[in-house]
Amino acid sequence: MDMDNNTFFTTLKKRFPDVLDIKDDIATFNMYIDGQWIGNNSKPVKDPDNNSTLCQVSVADLEQVDRALESAREKKEVMKNLSGDEKIAILERAADLLMASRELFVNALVKNVGKPLKEAEGEIDATIERLRRVKSDSQRIQGDFIPGEWAKPNRGRIAIIVREPVGVVLAIAPFNMPLFISYTKIIPALLAGNTVILRPPSLVPIAPIMMGKILEEAGLPGGALNIIPTSTDVASYLATRDEVDMITFTGSTDVGLKLTKISGIKRIHLELGGKAAALVLQDCSDVKSAAQNIVTGSTKFSGQRCDAISRVLVHESLEEGLTKEILSIVKKLRSGDLSAKETDIGPLIDSKAVARVDSLVKDAVEKGAKLLLGGKSRGNYYEPTVLANVPLSARIMWEETFGPVIPIHSFKKEDEAVEIINSSEYGLDNAIFTDDIRTAWRLGKKLESGEISINCFPSHGIGFFPFGGVKKSGLGREGISYSIDEFTNLKTMVYNVS
Repeated sequence: MDMDNNTFFTTLKKRFPDVLDIKDDIATFNMYIDGQWIGNNSKPVKDPDNNSTLCQVSVADLEQVDRALESAREKKEVMKNLSGDEKIAILERAADLLMASRELFVNALVKNVGKPLKEAEGEIDATIERLRRVKSDSQRIQGDFIPGEWAKPNRGRIAIIVREPVGVVLAIAPFNMPLFISYTKIIPALLAGNTVILRPPSLVPIAPIMMGKILEEAGLPGGALNIIPTSTDVASYLATRDEVDMITFTGSTDVGLKLTKISGIKRIHLELGGKAAALVLQDCSDVKSAAQNIVTGSTKFSGQRCDAISRVLVHESLEEGLTKEILSIVKKLRSGDLSAKETDIGPLIDSKAVARVDSLVKDAVEKGAKLLLGGKSRGNYYEPTVLANVPLSARIMWEETFGPVIPIHSFKKEDEAVEIINSSEYGLDNAIFTDDIRTAWRLGKKLESGEISINCFPSHGIGFFPFGGVKKSGLGREGISYSIDEFTNLKTMVYNVS
């Protein structure tokens, strides 16, 4: 059910009275530090749909950051000693509480992120399901036994290998899936016995802050999770602190590179940019299905996804037919009322994003690409756009797009296409469309990326498959059970039993 802003914030205040304050009809969201909801100097939060100020959010200063660090350090032993059953019960209760407040969270994503209703519902439901799968994560928290007889120097000894919490985890999340990605980091980190400091996305902090109250109500000890919106400079300060044992970051490659330089010697997990290609081979008989997957993979959340298909490499014999099918599908996409189920396309996150996408499209056209559809903007909305005959010199063939643009480039030989794909600095996802599973396997082995999707667009659901990239797309993997590897340290206990 769609709510106007006044109804939304009033209802939210009744449900979560500590999370926000309302004064002079302006809602201000608080921080969550050491189990307390506190305010501070605030900054405006925009509605991407119309660029109006939606609310305010309190921003942490250095003193509050230090308080959050102290709280997280002090609660390390509490979380380490909390039994697995207790942690699972807390997270499962959180799933039920989130389900009970589903409508409020959906509205938060529609209003603050600019998500069409069906995509907002999908993100909330995915977060609920992720919480309900914590028992699968817990199965990864196990040890090994190694007998010493395998090597002469170790005879008379045995080794037991156990997993232990890393300690204090700094989680930094992006705007495109602010709730789901924030909590796909927090859930396994807490389950593994860590404490977490969340720096929510600066543009879209509402839903991640609300979720902190859900976990508090579910019984999470105060200080185990601290949520502190910060400026970029303060976030950098936080990343350099020795009290932080690990950083998990999802966002741009530029910021990821900066974090690796300033963080010092600590565990770091990075899920960064991508430049997924859809490789449509000559033997692909179902061009219509390939086109549908390409359009969905390119325009879901207006293309603002690191795993979005952002370039199409099609065999020259199929170029005309595939392009025709893509145009037919794109023309049917609907934008407009974000609260309507039938809406497909929402706004980009802000005017800077619009300008960047537009510059990529204009650059491609100037270099010889043919603009078949779109290429215009209205406010923060950018029309779904199709470009044909895109030359390899165009920036859009190499730079992350983060917009609803489909650039099409034809090739003659498979090796040519593979070389183009692998020449990217990114290596997150790619997709292959072919009728021959052996061809898919052969080419999939050649492509340099963390995942290859066969006859479908890249999509990672709630995390059953490991998600992460190679090259400048990041370090490490996320996913149900796989995240546990990132949030734990191995310890070897050697016993002399001779």
